[in-house]
Amino acid sequence: MVVGGRPLRSRLIHGTGKFASNEVLARCLEAAQPDMITLAIRRLNLEGGRSELEGIDLRRYTLLPNTAGATTAEGAVRLARLARAAGFSDFIKVEVVGDEDTLLPDPQATLEATRQLVKEGFIVMAYTSDDVVQAIRLYEAGAAAVMPGAAPIGTTLGLQNLLNLELIVSKVKVPVIVDAGLGVPSEAARCLEVGAAAVLVNTAIARAQNPPEMARAFAEAVVAGRRAFKAGRAHIGLKAVASSPVEGLPV
Repeated sequence: MVVGGRPLRSRLIHGTGKFASNEVLARCLEAAQPDMITLAIRRLNLEGGRSELEGIDLRRYTLLPNTAGATTAEGAVRLARLARAAGFSDFIKVEVVGDEDTLLPDPQATLEATRQLVKEGFIVMAYTSDDVVQAIRLYEAGAAAVMPGAAPIGTTLGLQNLLNLELIVSKVKVPVIVDAGLGVPSEAARCLEVGAAAVLVNTAIARAQNPPEMARAFAEAVVAGRRAFKAGRAHIGLKAVASSPVEGLPV
């Protein structure tokens, strides 16, 4: 997978929030072996170090700062600029909350922030709902990846609209990365099976009973899902077809 010119071996992007401790997070990262991890700019100490990630060797990963907490396009742009000034790369995950209860994104503000940050040379990975037209607009605005949610952030409800995901994959010519709401590895595999380039998982790992094992399971699931997509599924039929020969059997 290539995003914004950066090749990524793993198709699991790993979140860093909600973990019981930095030690647990480190064990999950070791188990999952992601290439990219995401982190909230608002949770970082940009002046005195990155305390919430203390003990994590950030040099091993492509860092994806996000604008979580922003409620306006201007706020998202400001956070992105802060991340760049603090020495992060040009990768930015644009998140602009439109509703505090569901944490669903504000379509217009997300689009405005994406356009502005693309103009400023950022590699924008845009979080969006599963709205097909909005995904197309973000692609047209220059997003390097479109990131539709499977379900509201943190719910672990799983993939709610498979059809829309398939439509987005068919319409958008940049990586489609399913973000938010996944609950179990089988859902991640399903996303990859229908053509999503990757998934981003945080809560489902952080809140699992055994987070490192769940991280490993998600990493294995995306490999299986991608392999299935490349293999091509069998034709779906409505009539039963025997898989064993019947010739020569006694009547």
